[in-house]
Amino acid sequence: MDDQTTPALDSPHPVHPAPAVRANGGSPVRAPRPTPREGEPAADESGTLPRRPYRRALVAILVLVALSGGIAYWLYARTYEDTDDAAVDGDIVAVSSRVVGSVTAVHVVDNQAVKKGEVLVELDPTDLEVAVARARAAVAQAQAEIASDQPTVAITRVTSRSAVQQARADLESARADVDASQRSLDEAGAKERLARSQLARAKELLAGQSMSQEDYDARATAYDIAVAAVLSAQRQLDGREARLRASESRLHEAEQTAPGQLASREALVEARRANLELAQAELHQAELNLSYAKVAAPADGIIGRKSVNPGERIQVGQELMALTRTSGLWVTANFRETQLRRMRLGQPAIVHVDALGKDFRGRVESFGGATGSMYSLLPPENASGNYVKVVQRIPVRIALEPGQSGLDRLRPGMSVEPKVSLR
Repeated sequence: MDDQTTPALDSPHPVHPAPAVRANGGSPVRAPRPTPREGEPAADESGTLPRRPYRRALVAILVLVALSGGIAYWLYARTYEDTDDAAVDGDIVAVSSRVVGSVTAVHVVDNQAVKKGEVLVELDPTDLEVAVARARAAVAQAQAEIASDQPTVAITRVTSRSAVQQARADLESARADVDASQRSLDEAGAKERLARSQLARAKELLAGQSMSQEDYDARATAYDIAVAAVLSAQRQLDGREARLRASESRLHEAEQTAPGQLASREALVEARRANLELAQAELHQAELNLSYAKVAAPADGIIGRKSVNPGERIQVGQELMALTRTSGLWVTANFRETQLRRMRLGQPAIVHVDALGKDFRGRVESFGGATGSMYSLLPPENASGNYVKVVQRIPVRIALEPGQSGLDRLRPGMSVEPKVSLR
């Protein structure tokens, strides 16, 4: 039996026996490797077991990294809200014609940058110039009519006043004549009564032969003359009273018609003035139409969708091209409704533009009035019975701070990733 150490039965690890030596003095011969027990790790070629503490440390490090990442994401989620459903937005103006005409020149092409007021399209101005000349002639005619009718107002005013004054004078004269005729009638009546009494006395004297026939005839003649004088005075009084009534009627008519005649003349002049204002307005409109023969850019921007060429006949309101404004851009971010719980107006935001690989500063400016689905062509109708709850998105407008480098390179429709700070 060889001299070797017998391993203890209760040892946790087997003790390997020392290598045996050949009897003839040759190289030692290794003893066979013992079979490991069930559940124990196998030894490596050198006979040593793997170091399990290193593996445990690696697992611990990985767990710590994952835990740190989770905590960092949790803190980030409590501090920021972001989305990739966002894009740069801006105003796209449809450039159209305000008058009918034939295109004589087009001065722009697609993707060309233009300034506000720059002429884009020119129309044939011949018809518009004729309209301006016609409107100027109408203005001159209206001015001539006013110049012709204006003096008649003053003339009518003076004539009406004179007619009233003349009627009043005639009335006073007629009243004086009536008074004079009345006095003459009264005197004639007195003389007639005296002549009647004298004739009656003469009849008595003639019957008593105390008066001659000649004297009686004289008194009878005097009485007849007195009666005739009374009749004449009465007729004169009747005539002058008729004249008085006619004078009163003429005065009343003059007082009633004079203001009407004056108002009629003044109304005619006012109508002439209105015609003049109408003619001037038509002239102004004709001049504006002539200026519209040159279609100018309404703002600074870039031309797109040009659909007009020289020689075409265009109509009012026909879209000729689109102009995209390069200033005043903003970001429309469609956040999920659950992300808006702590979002407020004025919160700062960082907008990353994919095309430029650059970040821009901005602020939350407003929230949409409804979800995006409500603005769609066919909004959902939940009352139909096929309701399925889906997280909705609400458009949030983010205003970009002016003065940042690279804003001039932004274009509406560019994809962006905004990140709003909730602090």
